[in-house]
Amino acid sequence: METKSYDLIGDIHGHADELKALLEHMGYIHNGKYYSHPTRTAIFLGDFIDRGHQQREVINTVMPMVKSGSAMAVMANHEFNALCYHTINPEKPGEWLRPRNDKNTKQHIAFLSEYFATDMEKELHEVLAWFKTLPLWIELDGIRIVHACWHKESIEVLKPQLGPNHTITDELLVKSSVKNSSEYNAVEVLLKGWEVQLDDDVSFKDKEGNERYAVRTKWWLKERTLLKESAIAEPHVIDALPENEWLEPDKFIGYEESEPSLFLGHYWLTGEPKPLQSNIACLDYSVAKGGKLVAYRWDGENCLEQDRFEFLS
Repeated sequence: METKSYDLIGDIHGHADELKALLEHMGYIHNGKYYSHPTRTAIFLGDFIDRGHQQREVINTVMPMVKSGSAMAVMANHEFNALCYHTINPEKPGEWLRPRNDKNTKQHIAFLSEYFATDMEKELHEVLAWFKTLPLWIELDGIRIVHACWHKESIEVLKPQLGPNHTITDELLVKSSVKNSSEYNAVEVLLKGWEVQLDDDVSFKDKEGNERYAVRTKWWLKERTLLKESAIAEPHVIDALPENEWLEPDKFIGYEESEPSLFLGHYWLTGEPKPLQSNIACLDYSVAKGGKLVAYRWDGENCLEQDRFEFLS
């Protein structure tokens, strides 16, 4: 059986110009309705919205591609957060699943500024309905796609409650908004990553200025590793972590190199794009912070290759 060819594309965050330029660079052609490629299918890793100033243009580029079949896409934490922000809590009338406080509104303001005009209400509902059609993960022949972390236990927690094609249901959306519920924890891991709790006297401020008491780690590792070397965080956070604290193998999930190729977004990487290990690639290279929008052109290889990353300098 012939292996299909896919172009995996990282977090876009409202940067439509960069998206269109990358698609055209890779040979995608706009037919007046959507972009498509004669022999390849695009797969988006989510986080289409928030931060950039071309929210609607990104959605109006990606959504027709997915609906036409020229692309696929997974849900990421920003799409999940948007659904919760715009959904009334059925168990607490008058409250939203994601509280509309200053912190959450600030994170979502770029999206709100384009969709909250009165004449955009119908379009907003169409976009939110489309978000609900995005699977939490995709498994194809030889390839897996999830926004932040492939965790079998979390997948098994959610599977019985999902809609068709691993999509979130209204009932699951409510359950996964209840902090520390099994559904909440599972969605957090898949869409935000694997965290390790820090010692009581250790904390740091994230890029939004919020105090954090846990740090995301390179969950795919399988061996004893220094916390500083296993953390995924900004340099000032790494500098603040204890010098000689080790994480044992049971603090990681692990991802065997015999497993299918796995593609992630989410982690705000910088520098020259390259695989995280032989069969894992993160494609979020911080376009929303002046970095690159990155793709990987996969043609069935078991060992990912650095020269298959695509981006515009």
